[in-house]
Order: sequence, then structure tokens, then C-alpha cells
Amino acid sequence: MSLLSSRASNLFAKSPIISLTRPITPNSLQTLLHVLNRDPVPSTPWHASAISTTRRDAAVLIPFCNVGDEPGILLEVRAKTLRSHSGEISFPGGRIDDTDKSFREGALRETHEELGIDPDCVDVLGEIGPPEINLRGDMRVWPYIGFVHSSPNDKRVVRGDEPYPSLDMDELRQGISPAEVATVIHLPLKDLISPTRVRTSRFRGQEPYYVIDVTDLVQSVIAADAITSKKAEEVQDEVGPGVDGRIEVWGLTGWYLSLLMRVLQVYR
Repeated sequence: MSLLSSRASNLFAKSPIISLTRPITPNSLQTLLHVLNRDPVPSTPWHASAISTTRRDAAVLIPFCNVGDEPGILLEVRAKTLRSHSGEISFPGGRIDDTDKSFREGALRETHEELGIDPDCVDVLGEIGPPEINLRGDMRVWPYIGFVHSSPNDKRVVRGDEPYPSLDMDELRQGISPAEVATVIHLPLKDLISPTRVRTSRFRGQEPYYVIDVTDLVQSVIAADAITSKKAEEVQDEVGPGVDGRIEVWGLTGWYLSLLMRVLQVYR
């Protein structure tokens, strides 16, 4: 174990609010719902009237799910043909449209457009924040937390500590928009505390957070030339490209993931 990984492992909490290894159930989903709404984000934009007219807004969905009876989070690799952040790791989401009645609705619409996930299959659990403004200073990004069901019927037929059915990742990948998304991966929750995956960094050079190496997860499903890799000094800390040959969840995506894991007492 490297010294950096050793230092990171000392910062993991010992008693996460939910299990990092057992599949998510209705009961654990209720725990997430309670925790995420215990301290609401100030000025939460649940209604259309909250949408700003002076600064553009975007919304992302941090999607929990079960895959192979293992809890985790979905992440996408953006298509190399995109003008902005091509070939980088991100959550599904994007700019709010005039037709969106709320930021939450915008996050669900973008998730459907990018990954083909029906909004009826998503339980929105809450949000974290405060929302960050992009480096250009002209857009706020609102992060919502959700759980993706394999079918809308799962909400009605699964009860108590019975695990929700797992997503079929092969089927999910068949429904992505190739113009926007190169592929989608499942990041197991247990990997968020793996010393071999995690390193510490500072968000925009200031606040500490955790960066997650997902090189093997991405390369197992996509060709290397579909992914952006840069030298560390060339990178602006925003979405999270691969750095020096690595593919990492970092920048704004890593920052929001770290915030969420702190709320869930996965990180200190």
C-alpha cells in the first residue's frame, strides 16, 4: 500500500449509515431518504419558480443501484464527440431547459436522454449541496440523489429487507445515447473505501476530497481511445478526465460523490 493510500484509508469512517456490500432494500432506501432530508439544503429548488433567470443552471443525478446483488453508483463516460468534457467520467445530467418544471425534473430528463432510464424507474431521495458554480462562473450545478430500479414495478412488490432486483448492465448499455455517452459503469460502494482506488486531492486547490480510480472498470467495457487522458498539469479540476493514463472520478463529480459519502458517514 502506498503512503498516500494509507493516509486515505485512515480517513474512512468505521460505521457507514448503509451497508457497502449488501444490496439496497426498501428499508435501506428509507434510511437514505431520512438522512438526506434530515438537514435540507438551503433554498432547495424543487419548484419552477426557483429557477434562476440570471445564471444558467444544470442538474445531475447521483444514481444508486444494485448490480449483481451489489450496491453501487452509476457513472457515465461522455462521448468523445462532445464539445465539452468529452471522454470524461461524470454523473448523468446537464443543462436545465425552459420546459423543465424544476431542477429535479431536469436531472431526470437528462438521465433519460443520456442513459435511457425511465424517470418512473427512479426514486429521487433528496439532494446535497450547496450547488457549485462552474469554473467559468456562469452555471450552477444542482446534485440530486436517486435510486434506479430495474422496473417501476419493483417499488410495489419489494418490501422490508428484501433486496431490490439488480440492473442488467448489458441491457442498460444498449439504451444509452451514443451521441452523448460512450458507456456506463457500475462503481460498487465498497470500492469507495478501497485503498488501491482512493487518493486524496483538493477541490479547485482548496477543500480536501477523495478521487476514485476506475481505470479497470472502464477499460473492461470500452476501448482506451474513447477515454480522455491528460497530463496532470493540463487538467482543469471540473468533471474528471483520466490523468497520466488513469481514469478517475474527480473534479466536480468526485467532489459531489465525496460530499454524499460524508453525509452517509462513509468518509470522515
